[in-house]
Amino acid sequence: MRIASTVVGVLCLLVGCVWFLQGINVLPGSFMTGQTKWAVYGGLLFIVGLGLLVVARRRRV
Repeated sequence: MRIASTVVGVLCLLVGCVWFLQGINVLPGSFMTGQTKWAVYGGLLFIVGLGLLVVARRRRV
């Protein structure tokens, strides 16, 4: 379960980063480019990915 959470967390980080950068018009070439809602979605997905990584990396007692 720890490995799966780590993989999903990293994927969320990567996708969230791409969506955010497209939303703020840094990465061109998509229907998402320059649309604020995709920047918000990307930021939220990035935070979810961080949360998954934190939970996956915690030691169990």
